[in-house]
Amino acid sequence: MLHSLKGRFTQLALLLCLTGIGFAGASKEESPVKKNLTWWQQQKEASQTTVLLNNGSKAVPIQNLQQSIASLSLGVGQATMFDSLLNKYTTVATLSGESLAKDTLAKGLATYLAPYQTVIVQIPAEELQYLPNLNLLKSLQSQKKLVLAVYGNKELLPLADAVTAPMVWADEETPATAHYVAQLLFGGVGATARLSQTYSTKYQKGQGHSTQATRLKYGVPEELGINSADLQPSIDAIVAEAISQKATPGAVVMVVKNGTVIFNKAYGSHTYDNTRPTQIDDIYDLASLTKTSASTVALMQLYDQKKLDLNAPLGTYIPSVKESNKASLKMKQVLLHESGMPAGVTLPVPAGYAQKQFSEQFKVQASDSLFLSNAYYQEVLWPRMVHSKLNTPGKYVYSDLTMYFMKEIVELQAEASIQDFVQSAFYLPLGMQTAGYLPLTRFDKSRIVPTERDTYFRKTLLQGYVHDGGAAKVGGVAGHAGLFSTANDMAILHQMLLNKGAYGGRQYVKPETVELFTSRQSKVSRRGLGFDRWDPDTSKHYPSQLASSQTYGHTGYTGTCVWVDPKHELVYIFLSNRVHPSVSNKLNTLNIRPRIQDAIYKAIEKSQTVQVKS
Repeated sequence: MLHSLKGRFTQLALLLCLTGIGFAGASKEESPVKKNLTWWQQQKEASQTTVLLNNGSKAVPIQNLQQSIASLSLGVGQATMFDSLLNKYTTVATLSGESLAKDTLAKGLATYLAPYQTVIVQIPAEELQYLPNLNLLKSLQSQKKLVLAVYGNKELLPLADAVTAPMVWADEETPATAHYVAQLLFGGVGATARLSQTYSTKYQKGQGHSTQATRLKYGVPEELGINSADLQPSIDAIVAEAISQKATPGAVVMVVKNGTVIFNKAYGSHTYDNTRPTQIDDIYDLASLTKTSASTVALMQLYDQKKLDLNAPLGTYIPSVKESNKASLKMKQVLLHESGMPAGVTLPVPAGYAQKQFSEQFKVQASDSLFLSNAYYQEVLWPRMVHSKLNTPGKYVYSDLTMYFMKEIVELQAEASIQDFVQSAFYLPLGMQTAGYLPLTRFDKSRIVPTERDTYFRKTLLQGYVHDGGAAKVGGVAGHAGLFSTANDMAILHQMLLNKGAYGGRQYVKPETVELFTSRQSKVSRRGLGFDRWDPDTSKHYPSQLASSQTYGHTGYTGTCVWVDPKHELVYIFLSNRVHPSVSNKLNTLNIRPRIQDAIYKAIEKSQTVQVKS
């Protein structure tokens, strides 16, 4: 049994694959255009010959990303490639059934697979001729949600007559087919191929199921007509300048065009001592991207649920402001930064409100050795916000106070903490694996890129603790800051917005709500509701010289940005830690973020010019 696998291992290996996809720009060395074109051709061929069978239940693409999923390799050579792609969409535990003794294989796998609801089995077609393998698959399909990825000559299809589970059959096992099949299972690509002839009574000519692409695809620029030689060298040079000028020790750049990730590359290191190279799956402090990627999307869903009226005053939703000068401020005014709220207020920590150790009365953790009183928020911070002086309303003044109030509204209307609400409403069902608050409770510290060496409040290097001082004083969970994430998770969330609120076959926000919040809503500024936008004063070149007037997104103080351009079906993500080891403004003075954005547009424009000429 397991004919090609005997004797290689004595136990199951549990592996988590978090590697990047080199063909999409994750490699340290530039992939030649010819290599990308070859890869794209291989992908097209895979799409024409890979058939989805037994999918009457429409189990593929896999919809529910909140279930536990395992990928089991039974002797395939491209398991690492396959599993790394699966883990772009959701957390998938990777197992290798590389030969337990014949009589203990099924029992051993049953033990390992017990926690998982869905099991994806990768298997060479010839392995289906061995009865123990078939028995294993029949057992799994009766006990679990089983999905098969089979590689081999379709003449062997009769061996799968007993298989009732959804099955993706590719003619051969190559990096390209493994890449394609993995994406097909999660809706990164659609299935279109049919069996070209009859192979058995069950598998007859013309059979095959069609599916639609509903999630991100991971590809190469060339498949969209963009020459990688016009894209990567320009981005590389700009980021290299940023690092050499000490604007930031490292960065991750991601580009999504037409729903396809065409560029995803990490640069530099976590710190200037170059001891830890930056990886594409590193976790960054997003700073003010929290305002859009947590607070605003939460407000959008609550608005859809008719739990919010944008013309209602704050006092309608926050009882504690009813006797203050904030009571009559309209929701829309506040979101547009036109309510008269000041840019910020000082937030002192009086004596007796902080100590170095955790205790029952000091649970608000700002760093490893700084804990604030449980009473600090209600007795000091919140009153200073509520009773702050107002400026003349109607004038645009960017204010962090906005999202302190919005967080209160989200939590009161959702009847949940903002961190729990965005996790359950967006991040988990979308397959976002890292996005969220308090990353040290969920990930190893080494994955989190450090920010500033705080010499004035926490007096330590900040790594995994929110950089923003105000957010730190509420324990790291705030409406304006506190969110951490990888670039891939930001791509998923913002592709959902670009799709008018839809992703993975599910509608998260109504299309008209996305349009309302992301379009210009102010007569005195460029702002949308919660979102920053393209500036009509073209002399400012904001967010970049070539961005279209439809562009929306936000920047973050730590050196981050996400911009969505519906006209070009583009999502641009830049993550860095420009505040390390201390705050520097060079990222801004060198125009690093907008120049990279313009380099992307230039590559797109050049491809369109070439297409027109041809």
